[in-house]
Amino acid sequence: MSGKTCSTFGAVRTSEKQAMLLLHLCVFIWGFTAILGNLITLRETVLVWYRMGITSLSLLFLPAFWRGIRTIRKQDAWRIASVGIMVSVHWVTFYGAIKYANVSVALTCLATVSFFTSLLEPLFFKSRHRFTEILFGLAVIPALYMVFRFTGSYATGMIMGVFSAFLAAVFTILNKRLTVSYDPFSITFLELATGFVFLGLLMPVYLQWFPGTPLLPSGADIGYLLILSLVCTTLPFILSLISLRHISAFTANLTINLEPVYGILLAMLFFHEQDELQPGFYLGAGIILVIVFLHAYIRYRQKKKQLVV
Repeated sequence: MSGKTCSTFGAVRTSEKQAMLLLHLCVFIWGFTAILGNLITLRETVLVWYRMGITSLSLLFLPAFWRGIRTIRKQDAWRIASVGIMVSVHWVTFYGAIKYANVSVALTCLATVSFFTSLLEPLFFKSRHRFTEILFGLAVIPALYMVFRFTGSYATGMIMGVFSAFLAAVFTILNKRLTVSYDPFSITFLELATGFVFLGLLMPVYLQWFPGTPLLPSGADIGYLLILSLVCTTLPFILSLISLRHISAFTANLTINLEPVYGILLAMLFFHEQDELQPGFYLGAGIILVIVFLHAYIRYRQKKKQLVV
């Protein structure tokens, strides 16, 4: 989610403590997206198609969207649309990781986004790689191997999860440039709407690859999809924009990194995944999460030193 705020909330007065609680609530809600993805019986591509369609439709009811959409130039609209296709593939592979493995494996893989970002960002912005970034990136590899070693039957899901994290890093970097110039609501709508159309056009091919795939959700799936799209996507997006006005980028990033932690704990609660995963998996996952938070802290210290100099 973008750290840019919308003028709609300019009048909102929120203390730093309230903002922190609000952001933690958002991250906790985001942790439920993986839980709902596991509960929904639709295949990953159909699930994401519905999620993108419902969420983009809900954004049309926000006044901020209509003000911001008029300012987007046609050239940039095509760039945003291309990012939207990437977002759709990211979500498909993320929910594919859940379907082919489980919530804990998918979220552990997703936790590597920050390392892909730190390794790829200098390539996009033509800057030098820092030694610490490379060191942390290398440190993740043995931890990922440990996860893979103790989840051998989930190899397909884990590969999809790592690829999903890679895509998330790429579109996060691309969105950094876009959110400087345009309203995040408008960008999000264009990305989700493009992803919805893209998956819709691919659906006939997908159905040939996976014949018999159901397109119509069950009654329970409809409820879960509405919660996933409105409560776990649109609502926290709006609330996070409010909270990010009042806290530092470091605090925000550190808090958002808690999403895999919340998600794994929720998976234990709802699906008892600890019964199907060996202790070695949690050791590898724990190492990855420790590296994620340590990496965020060191980046914060480095930026602080640069400001002092």
